[in-house]
Amino acid sequence: MKFIFFVEGETEKKALPAFLQKWLDARLSKRVGIDPVKFNGWQELVKDTPKKAELYLNGPQKHDIIAVIALLDLYGPTFYPTDKKTAPERYAWAKEHLESKVSHPKFRQFFAIHETEAWLLSDPDLFPTEVKRALPGKIQRPEEVNFDEPPARLLERIYKEKTKRTYKKTTHGSDLFNKLDPNLAYTKCPRLKELWDEMLKLAQEAGL
Repeated sequence: MKFIFFVEGETEKKALPAFLQKWLDARLSKRVGIDPVKFNGWQELVKDTPKKAELYLNGPQKHDIIAVIALLDLYGPTFYPTDKKTAPERYAWAKEHLESKVSHPKFRQFFAIHETEAWLLSDPDLFPTEVKRALPGKIQRPEEVNFDEPPARLLERIYKEKTKRTYKKTTHGSDLFNKLDPNLAYTKCPRLKELWDEMLKLAQEAGL
């Protein structure tokens, strides 16, 4: 049994399935699969998810699929209504909007607040000493690193200032997710906790 995991880019495809699976497997009686499906950016994911989700959920492998999970960064997409300005407003609206477009009981839409790099900020010890020392106090609540300077942009700035090197999302992100303790991220990132809790519930209901 497995999840189909829709993601918007290469970093998410490379790093997130194993990271998410590590937490789930420790709580399930059987190993769960997480098969990533990469889209070329958020626009393609939003546009093509209804059709692709339908192909998986009603296709020949449908009985092996626990659910299709789609994940987007909250920062980046521009399809929010103009009156939805805060993270909670955008999250609630976009989740309902995208799930209604698919309209299938085995589809779930989630968002990283504001980017998946927020999950990395849950453990400052992952980063080089000079980067760790420069991280602002607001990272104590990683998902509150906001639209003004979202997590990836924050890391890009600090890496450049303190190491004279560039933070490379695909290279650094994948390596850091391999080292990140899922339990620590779970306790510090409420929206990530929601994602994991829902995946765990669905997997248990499927008999895992």
